[in-house]
Amino acid sequence: MLYAAGQVLQTLPRGKPIKGVASLDNLLYVLRDGLSSEQLEVYHKDSFQLQRKLTVSGLGSAADIVACGHYYCAYISDGTNYVVHRLALPSFAAKVWPVYKYKPSCLSVTHLHSVLVTSSNARLIKEYTTDGELLREVKLRSNIPCHAVLSSSGQFTVCHGEQFDHSFTHLVCEVGFDGKAVKSFGGFGGSGRQNMYAPAHLAVDRRDLNIFIADLGNDRVLLLSPSLTFLREVVSTKQLRGWPARLCLDVDKNRLYVAVNDLEGGQVAAVSI
Repeated sequence: MLYAAGQVLQTLPRGKPIKGVASLDNLLYVLRDGLSSEQLEVYHKDSFQLQRKLTVSGLGSAADIVACGHYYCAYISDGTNYVVHRLALPSFAAKVWPVYKYKPSCLSVTHLHSVLVTSSNARLIKEYTTDGELLREVKLRSNIPCHAVLSSSGQFTVCHGEQFDHSFTHLVCEVGFDGKAVKSFGGFGGSGRQNMYAPAHLAVDRRDLNIFIADLGNDRVLLLSPSLTFLREVVSTKQLRGWPARLCLDVDKNRLYVAVNDLEGGQVAAVSI
């Protein structure tokens, strides 16, 4: 499937900055930062109406949220406590498992239903079971990753780039289990068709056909082919009017949910693709 430029269908209410968006069945889960309670908002995906607000007990500085339809749960990374919170759905019964000395950042769920955790203080991708058992660590030969996903072919797609540093390499890479990049897209920070500026988050088709990238520093979302070639700008700066921090792709509804933050807070744009 080749996606055309997106159209913003709805923008959810503005509030505290958003650290993650997850989709499961007909519900959308929005994770907000800077709150001691009611950090998680639940919206209906058809009406875009708020259903409830939930408090994640013991949650410190959240970094991301993903949902798993196989185990019917959500995972939230907690950089303050160096743990991942596992929330059973729809009961929201909580379990916490540690990541130890590596500060957890962005998350993804693999086609094998395991959980990938990147770290904001190490060149690592860590893979866990749903119960927090460490399956493997992949030591990257490049820089600290922002986000990683695992394709069905067994390769990782990883983005990394230092915000506010044009001299740093801003890349999306295909990486093997040895941590070595096989191919890459991007380079030094820029706003052209072949450059990005602080790529922050990824979303991949169900069949690994195309890759969406939150190009945070350029206020846009890009679409790459599986071979990491530029296809188009899916969501533009004019449409977002803020920094796209997190992505969530809903293939069934042909929607991309984009968490957009600015100096006044954060909101979610539901984009038809």
